[in-house]
Amino acid sequence: MDVEDARTIGERARMIRRRRGLSLDVVAGLAGITKQYLSMLERGERGFNRRGLIQDLANALSCSVTDLTGQPYSLSDRQSTDVAAAVAGISRALHDTTLDDVPDVSVGPLSELAPAIALAHAHADDARYGLAGQGLAGLLIALHVRVVTGDPEERRSALARLAQACKVAYRLAITTGKIELAGIAAQRGLDAARLAERPDLVGMLEMNRASALIGLGARRRAAVLCGETLREISALPGPTPDDTRVAEACGMLHLTTALIAARERRTGDVATHLAEARSLAAHTGERNHMYGHFGPTNVAAWELGLAVEAGTGPDVAERITAAPIDLSVFGSKGRTAYVHFDLARAWAQAEGSHDQDAVRALDTADRLAPLQLRNDPIARDLVEILDRRAPRRVWELDSLRNRFGLGGQGQRSVDN
Repeated sequence: MDVEDARTIGERARMIRRRRGLSLDVVAGLAGITKQYLSMLERGERGFNRRGLIQDLANALSCSVTDLTGQPYSLSDRQSTDVAAAVAGISRALHDTTLDDVPDVSVGPLSELAPAIALAHAHADDARYGLAGQGLAGLLIALHVRVVTGDPEERRSALARLAQACKVAYRLAITTGKIELAGIAAQRGLDAARLAERPDLVGMLEMNRASALIGLGARRRAAVLCGETLREISALPGPTPDDTRVAEACGMLHLTTALIAARERRTGDVATHLAEARSLAAHTGERNHMYGHFGPTNVAAWELGLAVEAGTGPDVAERITAAPIDLSVFGSKGRTAYVHFDLARAWAQAEGSHDQDAVRALDTADRLAPLQLRNDPIARDLVEILDRRAPRRVWELDSLRNRFGLGGQGQRSVDN
């Protein structure tokens, strides 16, 4: 089997390790896991439900994260095709413009661009990625032109709108596995937010830039940037009943910093930043600036994802099952799907005793936001692992394999 033929992350890890001429002992030691655990990962007996584990293993193997995940994936449904075309256009737009150099084209007034940006943002939040991408490349170019050619007042407004549009571009890029493009979009949006002197947008776009860096395995740099921006905007006046935007941005940065700490097993830092986010959420209440969904509900949802990264997912999943989070607060299929996916990852960590719960949660997440799930390497690997562990044929798993483009029956045992 060649690396290109390997379907799972574990299979790719084994092929790359062998090509490098590295032993299980050496790679396991570099990745901070045991030889036995690495062997089980390579054989598909354990899943990569922690994203930090993929990054650590990529570092140990001196390869990229995408070498292990096999991204981007070729999905042939209509929405995937539409989004792929939109992402290609976004890439061209961002590479062909800067904040002081734009093509000589005629664009409409800013008042006509703003509603289209708001609609694209709403579509992306509700996992309607095909609709979110329609015309987004043109909007990005038009906003750049307005930034360069507008008077000072229009320029500042165009910069703020551009930051928002870049956040949508980031979302489409990250959803389709184009992590480097996601980083470019976040950086452009962050630059625009700073020029617009909008600390709330600075915080939100910094979170996106850090998330892209985390996806590339650059956790140290992501932590540095989050810390610098947190210190910068935390010094501003606190939330008021009428304006909680900066506080929401601070809260999201605390959650992102907690995620970095969780992937590095710094439990004390996880607790500290989670507590800070929880405290801010108590002051802001349920909010949704820039579709960040910051508030007590989202902090509780993040706690589940942090527990999965720490390897304690089943404990939090049990608690959430006993006292469910009201996901209707989000009003977002995209955000709700992420929570169900985290539940699936959490239950999968129970080593088989809750695999039925994991399958149900994964199926729910995929039905809510199919493109979001089917482009996620953890989700794809989880389907394979759950399928291998199933003692008999399960229709839901066959359906998930087909929907993910993984083929029908996998390597499980099948009842005759």
